Amino acid sequence: MLRLTQVKLLVTHTKEDLKAAILKKTGGIEPKTFHIIKRAVDARKKPDIYYSYTIEAAFKDEKKIRILKKRGWTESERISYRFPFSNTGHADLAPEKRPVIVGAGPAGLFAGLLLARHGFAPVVLERGDPVNVRRQKIETFWKNNTLDPESNVQFGEGGAGTFSDGKLNTLVKDRFGRNRFVLEEFVRHGAPEEILYESKPHVGTDILEDVVSSIREEIRKLGGEVRFRAKVTGFHVNQFHVTGLKVQEGGQEYDWSCENVIFAPGHSSRDSFRMLHKMGVPMSAKAFAIGVRVAHPAGMINNSQYGIGYPDILPPASYKLTHQCKNGRGIYSFCMCPGGYVINSSSEKDMLCVNGMSYHKRGSKNSNSAIITTVTPEDFSGNDPLAGLRFQEQYEKLAFQAGDGKIPVQLLGDFFRNRASSCFGEFTPEVKGMWQFANLHTCLPDYICDSLTEGMEAFGKKIHGYDREDTILLGVETRTSSPVRIERNSSNQSKIEGLFPCGEGAGYAGGITSAAMDGIKVAETVAEKILDS
Repeated sequence: MLRLTQVKLLVTHTKEDLKAAILKKTGGIEPKTFHIIKRAVDARKKPDIYYSYTIEAAFKDEKKIRILKKRGWTESERISYRFPFSNTGHADLAPEKRPVIVGAGPAGLFAGLLLARHGFAPVVLERGDPVNVRRQKIETFWKNNTLDPESNVQFGEGGAGTFSDGKLNTLVKDRFGRNRFVLEEFVRHGAPEEILYESKPHVGTDILEDVVSSIREEIRKLGGEVRFRAKVTGFHVNQFHVTGLKVQEGGQEYDWSCENVIFAPGHSSRDSFRMLHKMGVPMSAKAFAIGVRVAHPAGMINNSQYGIGYPDILPPASYKLTHQCKNGRGIYSFCMCPGGYVINSSSEKDMLCVNGMSYHKRGSKNSNSAIITTVTPEDFSGNDPLAGLRFQEQYEKLAFQAGDGKIPVQLLGDFFRNRASSCFGEFTPEVKGMWQFANLHTCLPDYICDSLTEGMEAFGKKIHGYDREDTILLGVETRTSSPVRIERNSSNQSKIEGLFPCGEGAGYAGGITSAAMDGIKVAETVAEKILDS
C-alpha cells in the first residue's frame, strides 16, 4: 500500500474528479484499489474552499511502485490493532477471577468489549441507567428540572460523552493502532464510515446512543454481564489486594467477590473519589479548566471561517482560539460545538454546570464553545487531593444560586459591565434545560472573569463579531476534565493490587477516544494478570 498527501479539490468536486486527481498524481498508473485515509477542509484561500485528501492505494507492479515513490508516494505505515491475550477456557473461570469493570463510559465499554471477545467474561457495573432510559430521564430534567442523581448527563451508560458533541479526535499518539481500532468499532456498531477519514471526526449524541447500546449487547452475547443501577460503594481489601466490592443494586447492598477491578467512573464521580481517598488509595489533585459556554449564530461563524457565499454542502464551521492574558493565565476555546446546543449537565443537588452537545447533523441555529481558563492545584489552596473537587463544587453551587436552579445566562455586553441581563439581542440561545438571566461574575473567580473580559476582546480580532455585545454566555463550565488523578504504576494498578484506575475520571484521558484507548490498554494488563495468576 502506498500513501499520498495533499490531494486538493474544490469542496464541490465529484467522485470522478477525485479519481481523476489520483490518476494525475500516478501519471496514469491505475491503482488496484484506493481509499481515503484523511479529509480536511482547507479554507485559507477564500472564497475558494478545498478538501485536502490523504489517499492510500494498492498497485500491482513493483516497477511502477518505484516510479510512484519518485512522484511523492510513500509506503503506508498504518498499524492494525491486535489484542495480545486470549483465554480459551473462559467457561471455567471461577467467579472471583472474572474482571469487574466499574463504569460503562467509553473506557469501561471498550475494556469490557475486548475482554469479552477474548474469553474473560467481564462484569460491567454501571450506577446509572441503560442509554434509552437515561435519555428519557435527561429530557425530563431539561424540561422540569427534576434531577436523578444516579442517571443524568454525567452518569449512565455511555458516560458523559454520550450527551456531548460526540467528537472522536484525540492528540494521543497511536503507536499500537488503538485509535484506529476505536473508530472502526464505532463504525461496526453503527457510526457513519466517514469518521474513519475526517480530520475532525464527529458522531453526535443521536448516533452515539445506538453505538453504545450495540457495544453493550455484544459484551452480553460474548459471555459478559452488564448490570445497571449497580453502584459500587466500597472495596474489600486484604493485605493491599482487592478481594471484593460492596454494591448497591435494587435497594439492597451486597458483596461481590473479585480480584481485578477496572475502575473507570468518569470525571464527575465525586462520591467515588471520596470513597477511594477514605480508603487511602493514592491520588493527587490535578489541573483542569473552568469558564463559560459562549454562543453565536452559526451563520456568523460560518461566514468568518468559510467566507460569505460558502457552499451549502460544507458542515457548520468550527474554530480554535487561544490568548495569553496580562494576568499570566491563558484562555482558550474547548469542545467547540458547531450547530450545537448548550445543555444543563448537572449531576448533583443544588449544583449547576453546563456543557455543549450536538446531534449528528449539527442543525442548531447557533454554534457554541467553552471559553475556559486552566486552574491548578495552587489555585485550590493546599495539597489535598480533593481540593480541586471542592473548588468545582464551590462555583457550581454559586451558579445554581445565581440562576435560581436554572442555567444562568448573560449577554457579553452586560458581562463587560458586571450587571445582569434583561433581554436578548439579535439572536436567542439554543439551550437544553431551563435558564434565567443572571450575572456570571457572581459564580466565577475574579481572575477567570478578568481573563474572559480580555480574552473575548482578543477573540473579536480573530473572528469578526465574536465580541459582539449580544454574544450569549452561559455558566458555568467546570467539568472539562477530572479534578483528580488516581495514581497507578507501570502495570496500571494502584498500590492496592487488583485496582486498575482507568479513563478520564482516573486522570488518564480527555475525551471519548482517548478514554476508550485507555480502556483497551488497561484491559490488556488485566488479561495478562489473570492468565499469569
